[in-house]
Amino acid sequence: MQTDTIAAICTPLGEGGVGVVRISGDKAFEIAKKVFKPKNNKDIEKMKGYTAAFGKVYDGEELLDDAVALVFRSPKSYTGENTVEISVHGGTHLIRRVLRAVTAAGARLAEGGEFTKRAFLNGKMSLTEAEAVMNLISAKNDRALNIATKNKEGALSQKIKKMTDKLLYLVSEISVFSDFPEDETLFLSEDNFLTSLKEISADLNTLIADYDKGKLIIDGINTVIAGSPNAGKSTLMNLLSKTKRSIVTSIAGTTRDVVEQTAKVGDYTLLLADTAGIHETNDEVEQIGIEQALNRLDTADLCLAVFDTSVPVTNDDKTLIERIKNKPTLLVLNKNDLNSTKEDYYERLNIPFVKISALTGEGENELVEQITNLLKLNELDPNAEMLISERQYQTVQRAKASVNEAIFSLESGVTLDAVGILIDDGLAALLELDGKRITTEVADEVFRNFCVGK
Repeated sequence: MQTDTIAAICTPLGEGGVGVVRISGDKAFEIAKKVFKPKNNKDIEKMKGYTAAFGKVYDGEELLDDAVALVFRSPKSYTGENTVEISVHGGTHLIRRVLRAVTAAGARLAEGGEFTKRAFLNGKMSLTEAEAVMNLISAKNDRALNIATKNKEGALSQKIKKMTDKLLYLVSEISVFSDFPEDETLFLSEDNFLTSLKEISADLNTLIADYDKGKLIIDGINTVIAGSPNAGKSTLMNLLSKTKRSIVTSIAGTTRDVVEQTAKVGDYTLLLADTAGIHETNDEVEQIGIEQALNRLDTADLCLAVFDTSVPVTNDDKTLIERIKNKPTLLVLNKNDLNSTKEDYYERLNIPFVKISALTGEGENELVEQITNLLKLNELDPNAEMLISERQYQTVQRAKASVNEAIFSLESGVTLDAVGILIDDGLAALLELDGKRITTEVADEVFRNFCVGK
């Protein structure tokens, strides 16, 4: 099947050592030949796959730069198509000129994720493996990188295939039995069917149960730092982020807006939001900041509630505790380097707590450990297969609903041929999950958020 030849910049724009333009499609060699002239007069169209040539790249008659052209031949390329990658010195204007020359020579600009989409359509990777590519690129920590790498190598795809194969076997058994109902040599065991369906249901449940924790690792933990004015919220923000992102003064109420910063804490990434001090006030500007803080609390994955233990507990402190006590919350008992006489009050609240000095850094390691325990991130098996997108999660939910309904129907005495319809629904969901039975609309949605060069 002939396809358009596409091109895009596949390295980040900006000044750097190297910039790369990728060309992929039926006319990749022909187009590359128009803009790249090898120093040794090699013919790109005759070069073997996985070989490179040094030369110069031109826009028409205008010399742009020295360059290296790397050739990949179909089907042994990322996309499964003929591909040429032209590397030049990194620089925003230069690399854009090279891309302009390539498009003038006959390529069209690639859409977001189109290279990976072609890899999927050409059978180079499953849909779950393709989705893992963007997670590899955007990984914020080692745990997220490990999850993405395993999925890119096919760990999730292999698990899905095992479940799919079981369901295919059950559907085929029912189909044969339905076609030859009078054949006395054919016998379907409902017990065996139930056993297989329950095994699949358990595997689906595990994937679903781990999804929320996995998303916290992959996307980062949406973390709100809340507390009364001057409790040490901004100092804690700066401690965790290793920056001076939040202004710290001895004046209460310095932070009036939400200050955001990403922080790598242990093996995890916190998406920190330092909020205005929560307290009763008649100041209109402060009140807006406090309302923003309360709104952030309602949607946070984690609240770090900071309390100044060197001063008496206030009504504002008690009000905050009431609001957060049923949320994932860690009480941060700050200013532990001062005379802390009120710690016992917080320790009796039956809410996880940690004693620290945000100013000196004392207790930071304990804080990281408590966050891990609170969110139960240490319960995740680092080698387990894991769902990494909302699409995958919703598809597995559909498969689980169909399989569980099939189990219920069998246990209720419904005949196997009728149950077969439910099993087929579960099978269809799993085939969609890995891209073996998928609509164009779903495929477009998966790749829409990819970067253009990938």
